[in-house]
Order: sequence, then C-alpha cells, then structure tokens
Amino acid sequence: QIFFVHNRVASINRVAAQLAELVPEARIGIAHGQLSENQLEQVIVDFWERKFDVLVSTTIIETGLDIANANTLIVDRADKYGLSQLHQLRGRVGRGRERAYAYLLYDEEKPLSELAHDRLAALAANNELGSGIQIALKDLEIRGAGNLLGGEQSGHIAGVGFDLYLRMIGEAVSVFRGDVAEGQTELRLEIPVDARIPEDYLDSERLRLEAYQKLSIASSPTAPDGQIDLVLDELTDRYGEPPLPVLTLSRVSRLRRRAHAASLGEVVVIGPNLRLTPVDLPDSVQVRLARMYPGAKYAPAARVVTIPVPDMTSPSAPDLVEWVDGVLTALFPSAAGVGASPSGANGNENATNND
Repeated sequence: QIFFVHNRVASINRVAAQLAELVPEARIGIAHGQLSENQLEQVIVDFWERKFDVLVSTTIIETGLDIANANTLIVDRADKYGLSQLHQLRGRVGRGRERAYAYLLYDEEKPLSELAHDRLAALAANNELGSGIQIALKDLEIRGAGNLLGGEQSGHIAGVGFDLYLRMIGEAVSVFRGDVAEGQTELRLEIPVDARIPEDYLDSERLRLEAYQKLSIASSPTAPDGQIDLVLDELTDRYGEPPLPVLTLSRVSRLRRRAHAASLGEVVVIGPNLRLTPVDLPDSVQVRLARMYPGAKYAPAARVVTIPVPDMTSPSAPDLVEWVDGVLTALFPSAAGVGASPSGANGNENATNND
C-alpha cells in the first residue's frame, strides 16, 4: 500500500483523479483535515483493512499511524516541507517486514532553493536506523537555534557552523558563571603521536565523529573530572578493547585538560623543541626549568618557554605524551592533578597527530 502526500486540500481531489487516470486498477482513498471525524476515521480504517491501495492525504498522517502493510511513501512538492516534517512522514512506512521506499518529488521546472536542497540532501544521507539525531542537528543548523541567552529568537548559526556556535554559547555561559577566566584563549595542542580512532576499530564515519566529539567535550576545561574515562569505558563496552591509537588519543585529551588548567595557549612540538606560551614563571620555577631540562629557554617578554625534545628515535626514549605531561607538572604544579592519566595507558609515537 502507498501513502501519497499532497498538502493542499483545495486540489487534493484533482490529484487523486490524476492518479486514478495514471493507474486505473488502483483503489484510491482521500484523507484530509476538513473531513468530519467519522469520515476520516472510516477512511483510515478502510485503508488499514486494505480496501484502498493508495491513500492520498495531507500531512494529517504525519503522526499516530501504524499501518504495517504500507511500505511506500510519495511526497508531492517535498521541497515545501521542513526537514523534521519529512522525517516524520518517512516514518509512516517501513513499519512491517517489507522493505520500504520514500520518494520525495519536486517541480523540475522550478529552481530548487538552496535550503530546500540542503533539507532533501540531509534526508537522503541519513536513512539508517538511529539517524534521527543527525537529522535533528541538521535541522537546527539550517533553521538556527536562536538567541539562547536573550529574548530575541534569532541567531547566526550559518555564519559560524553549528558546532562552533554551541562552543561559543558554552564559553559565554561559563564566563557568565565565572567558571572560566575571560582572558582564556583557544588551546593549540600539537604533538607528533599516533592519536586517533582507526577505521578498523570503528568503521562508521558518523560514529567516529561522535566519539571524537565526546572526547573533545570531555577534555574541555568545564567538563567534570572523570569524563574522559567514561568516554573510554563507553567505547570499550560498545566496540571492544581500544587499540593503542585510541588510548593515546585519550591521553592527549587528558593532556589538553591539564594545559587548559595551566592557562596555556600553545603546547606545540616544533622541530626539536617543545614550545609553551603564554607562560609566567617565578624565579624558583625558572631554576627548576634550567636544572631539569638543560638547554631550555625562557623569554619573559614574549612569555614563551622552549624545551629541547628528547631524541625519540633512541631505544631508551621516553613516551612523548608522558614527557610533555611531566613538563607541565614541573612548571605548573597547581595543574598537576587535572586530567591525571591512569597507569598503563601507553601510546605509539611513530606517526603524526594534529590535535
């Protein structure tokens, strides 16, 4: 059985007649909101009892119907519908054992607007079970989330992207609450280690991006302690024991939290040196720097520390993430307890990670 959605009551009878001419053998029923309650109920019951092959209706069928035998949906002028509305309509089919089909039609003689194209493309790309959250996020990105902190319900998500917009809102709320200092800058963390989620561990690109996003949120300065461990436990529970690159990625995330706690803007390995900035070292810590890391340089005017990195090609070379973590512990003792890594999480430092 087929749902044919035409959302104009004034012309719905004409459309039903055209379908009857195209497919004379099809039994066609009509349902819309201007029918009486008894008439509408009778049409739906007759369709459920398979007295009709095609139900031509408005979006009145959008919710509340569960007709297992209906496996095909045709939406006329789908470019006029919202993304969430199309997703709801698509849910009317595929509720039984038969494979379902949804055909979204638009007028080929009229130009398709950019927003309409984005909506239809998003719906076509997200057709798997559980993809509703992705459609909701895309719908929010297209329409805008509004001004969350004021009376105006308007926003500029399209200009900055949805993820960045959410981060900006989170930072604004944190500043308002006093959780983060206003002068805190974006952290640039670049260490040449193999820190990633391999495709052979998690082959779905969408799920990998979700995992990266969860680790990013867990490593933010406002995240509660232990969030990185929870993300790692979730990955282990869903996909098995994480491989070495994933463990290294979690350790880099802990390092990011510690760098945030030290109010650093850069933790970057450039050539043979580790560069930290902005840094304000008291005299006692400057003495410790010179004693623990020969060849290290501190430029108070530029607020920059550069430290020679150990030769990582040597068999006795230290773990690079652990070494950088030790540097932060030595120079910023107040941040030593933040993002502490559990013992036994070792990484592989043979490739490059642009964190």
